[in-house]
Amino acid sequence: MKITHIRAIPFAIPYRKPLHFASGHIDVADHVLVEVVTEDGVTGIAEAPPRPYTYGETQASIVAVIETVFAPAVTGMSLLAREQVREKLARTVGNPTAKAAIDMAMWDAWGKTVDRPLHELLGGYTDYLNVSHMLGFADPAVMADEALRITDEYGITSFKIKVGRRPIDLDIAVCRAIRDAVGDGAELYLDGNRGWTASESAAVLRQLEDLGLSRVEELCPADDVLGRRWLVRQSPIPFVADESVPTPADVTREILAGAATAVSIKTARTGFSDSLRVAHLAEGLGVEVVIGNQIDGQIGTACSLVFGASQRTTARHAAELSNFLDMSDDLLTEDLCIRDGKMSVRPGPGLGIEIDPAKLDHYRTDN
Repeated sequence: MKITHIRAIPFAIPYRKPLHFASGHIDVADHVLVEVVTEDGVTGIAEAPPRPYTYGETQASIVAVIETVFAPAVTGMSLLAREQVREKLARTVGNPTAKAAIDMAMWDAWGKTVDRPLHELLGGYTDYLNVSHMLGFADPAVMADEALRITDEYGITSFKIKVGRRPIDLDIAVCRAIRDAVGDGAELYLDGNRGWTASESAAVLRQLEDLGLSRVEELCPADDVLGRRWLVRQSPIPFVADESVPTPADVTREILAGAATAVSIKTARTGFSDSLRVAHLAEGLGVEVVIGNQIDGQIGTACSLVFGASQRTTARHAAELSNFLDMSDDLLTEDLCIRDGKMSVRPGPGLGIEIDPAKLDHYRTDN
C-alpha cells in the first residue's frame, strides 16, 4: 500500500447562483482535485477548496505546495502510516486544505484497498445524515422563497442563515422573513463569518430571542478576545466556533477561554485524521459538534458525509451538505442525492464516488 504518486489537479466550475456572505463571495468553484495513487494501482481522491479570506490558500498555492513540498515528502510511505505522514505535513506551516485533502485521499485509497466503506472504517455509527442548507445574502423575500423551494424540492427543514451586514436591521428582517415562511418547525441558525462587533451581535441576539434559533456561529472576530468572551457569556444558545478553530489546539483554546460553547468540524480543513481528534476532544470536554460546509463541491460533500455518519456526536445534528446544488456541474459520474431531507452514504469502498474523466478534462485548468 505504498504511495507512488500524489497529483494536484486544478479545476473551475461556475456557480449558477453565487453565494455572498460577510467575509467574501463565491462565483466559481476553483478547487483542486487531489489524487493519491498506490503501488497496487488504487487511486484515492479528495477535494481542496481554497478560501484565501479565511486560511490564506489559493488554488495556485495548493497545487504548488502539494507538488513541490508534500508529494516529495510523502511518496513511498504506506497508506497506513498516517501519523508519520501527518508529522511530515505538519513541518510546513499553514496550508490546511492541502494537508486535509492528502489525508482524506489516503483514507479513500485505504478503503478501496480493503474494499470497505469509509464511514465504517472511521467509526460506523450510521449511514446517513440529515441535511442543512446555507442561505447567502439576498433580500428577505428572496431568501424566504429560497428556503421554501429547498424544502419543497429536497425536504430540508434546517437552514443556516448568513448574516453580518450593516445595519443589523438588514439581517434581522431576513431572519424574520425566513421564520415566517418556513414556520416554527424548521431549524434556523446564524453564521456571521466574523462580520459584526460583539455589541452588534448582542443586539441581534436580543432582537431575535423569540425566533427560536438553535445556535449562532462566528458572529464577531475571534481576535476580539474580551468582546467575544463577553458575548458568549450572555448568549442563551450555543455559540459555535468555526474559522477560529482550524486545529485541535485551537479548539482547546477557544473552549477553555470561554470564547465558544460548540465546534464546527469541516473535513476540508482537518481531513479525517484531525477531524477525529476534534470530535473526540469535544466529546471529552462535553462540547457539541456540528458538520460544517467549506462551500464544497460534491467530492468534499461526500467527505463530510462519511465522516459525519461515522460518529455518534457528529450524526446528532443536521449537516451542511447541500451547497453543491448551486454549482452548474460537478466531476462525479453520479450526483449525490438528497431525499426527504437526508443524504445517504454511497455504497461501495472508500468514499463510494468516482470521477468522470470527461468532466475532469473539460473543467481542469492546467491543460
